[in-house]
Amino acid sequence: MVLSGRRFRQLFAVVIALALLAACGGPSASSGASGPPRSGGTLAIGIESEVDVLDPQRAGGWVSWRVNRQMFEPLVDEDLTKPSAETAVPALRPGLATSWELSPDGTVYTFHIRPNVKFHDGTPLDAAAVEFNVRRMWDKSFQYYDAKAAGQTTFVWQQLKSIATPDPMTIQLTMKQAFEPFVRLLSQGGSGSTGIMSPASIKQYGNDNVGEHPVGTGPFKFVDRVRGQRITLARNDDYWGTKPYLDKVVFRPLPDPSSRVASLRANEVDMIAVPPPDSVASLQQSGFQVSEGAPPHVWFLSFNFTDPIMKNKLVRQAINLAIDRQGMATNLLKDTVKPAYDVQAPANAAYVANTEAYGYNPDKAKQLLAQAGYPNGFSTTMMTSVDGSGQIIPVPMAEYIQQNLAKVGIQIQLQTTEWISYLTKWAQGTPTGVGWAQQSWGMTTPYWLYIVTSSSLKAPNGPNVGGYSNPQLDQVMQQAITATTEAAAVEKWKEANRIVTDDAAIAPIVNDKAPYILSSKVHGFVSASEEWYDLNTVWLS
Repeated sequence: MVLSGRRFRQLFAVVIALALLAACGGPSASSGASGPPRSGGTLAIGIESEVDVLDPQRAGGWVSWRVNRQMFEPLVDEDLTKPSAETAVPALRPGLATSWELSPDGTVYTFHIRPNVKFHDGTPLDAAAVEFNVRRMWDKSFQYYDAKAAGQTTFVWQQLKSIATPDPMTIQLTMKQAFEPFVRLLSQGGSGSTGIMSPASIKQYGNDNVGEHPVGTGPFKFVDRVRGQRITLARNDDYWGTKPYLDKVVFRPLPDPSSRVASLRANEVDMIAVPPPDSVASLQQSGFQVSEGAPPHVWFLSFNFTDPIMKNKLVRQAINLAIDRQGMATNLLKDTVKPAYDVQAPANAAYVANTEAYGYNPDKAKQLLAQAGYPNGFSTTMMTSVDGSGQIIPVPMAEYIQQNLAKVGIQIQLQTTEWISYLTKWAQGTPTGVGWAQQSWGMTTPYWLYIVTSSSLKAPNGPNVGGYSNPQLDQVMQQAITATTEAAAVEKWKEANRIVTDDAAIAPIVNDKAPYILSSKVHGFVSASEEWYDLNTVWLS
C-alpha cells in the first residue's frame, strides 16, 4: 500500500497492535449456547462443488480457497472475526509477516517473517522459504517455477522487479513502480493465492503432484481426500497462533442443492453453503441457523469484444437494460442476493451505484437495439457453469436472463459446464460465437476491476476473458495503482468504474449475501465481508 509518511506510521502502529492482539488473544466465538466454547468434534460442511487442486497458488475458485485457506497462510491476512454488519471491508492483519514497511518512494516492501513457525512437515518458516514461494510464482529462471501458479497469480506479481533477503527472517520485494494495492492483494484468494507452501514438499512431490500432498503452516493440516466425496483436515496442534476448537473438518462436495439440504436435515453435515433460495425460510423454521453477510461478490457477464454484435456499445447497453435484476433477486433468489448496480461490489471502497445504467427498462433496450441495427433482435450463446463457488444457482439464473432478453428480441442458447472444467474453459477466453461468459468474482480491493478489464491481462494470459480494451480506462487505472494515498486511489477507481459502466463493458447482475445454513449445534461461525471464512472460532455443542 502506497502511503504518506504520516499515514504509514499510523498503519505501522495498527499492524503492531494487531500482531500483539493475535499473539495474546483468543478467538471471539459468540453464540446462543450456554457456557464457554468447548474443544473437540468434527465439523462436516456440505459445499457447492468439487474443489480444485490443494495447491493454493494453482487453485482457482473461492470454494477451493475456503479449503486451502485453513491449511495455508499468506504474509498478510484479513481479520474475518467481524461480521459484515460491523465491518464493510475486513481490516488487514499480520499473517506470516509480523509487520511490514514501505520505502518513501512506494517501491520497496520489507516484510519481517514471523519467528518460530513450522510447516506441517516440521520444516521451519524463514525468509528463504518465502522467497522460494514467490519465485515459484514469478521467476521463470527458478528451478521450481510453476507456469500454472504464475498464471493464476500474475496480477499480484506483475510489478515485482527483484527479491532480497537481508537476513534470515526478512524479505524485501522491490517493485518496478509504486503499487498501491499490493498488500491487500497478498491476502486474497480465488484466482490463485499467495498462501505459503512448504518448499520441502514441492521439492519432494514436484509442482504437478504437491497438490495431492498439501503442506502449509495453517491451523488445520491435511488428512486425506477422496475426490467427489470428502476432504478431511485435522487441527494443527503445533500451530503458532490460537489453536482451533475443532478436532477435524470434513468438506463434502454436494453439487446438487437439494442433496445439500437433505444431508443437512439428515445430520450428515452440520453446515451447507449456497442453500436453494426457496429452502431458506423452511430451514430456519425447522430450527436451523442462517448466517449471511455482504462479501465482495458480483455475479456478472463479460461481453465478448471479438464478436461483431457485442462490439456495438448500444447492444451492450441494451442487454444491461433488458435484465430485471430486482425481479431476479426477489422472485427467483428470494432476497438471498441484492441487485448489482455497479461493476464493483458494495464491500469495496470504490463502489458507485448506478441504477440508471443497470435499472430494468426493456422499452429503452428495444430502442437501443433498433439504433444499433437490430430492430428484430439477434441470436447468440451464453457460457455459464452448472455449479461452483459464488455461482449461486447459475443455470436458473441464466434461464431468467434468457427469458428477459427474449422479450426484447435477443435469443440466447445456454452452454453449461461443470465448475472446475468451466474455470479452465473460461480462462482461455470467450470463443467465437459466444456473446458473453458468466462469472462470479470480486475483491475487497478495487484493483479487481483492473484484473478483469485491463488490456494487458487479456485471456489466455489473464482474466480479461472478453478481450476488452480501453486506453482511457487503462490510463485511469494506472493512476489509481500508482497513487500515493489510499484515498486518492479510491477516487481514481471510482472514475474507472464510471468508464466501464458508460462503455457497458460488463453486465453486473447480483451481489450475493452468501447465506450459510448451520445446525443448532454449530457456534462461533462469522460471515465476514469476504468470500471465505475462518474456522478457528467455530465450535460444536
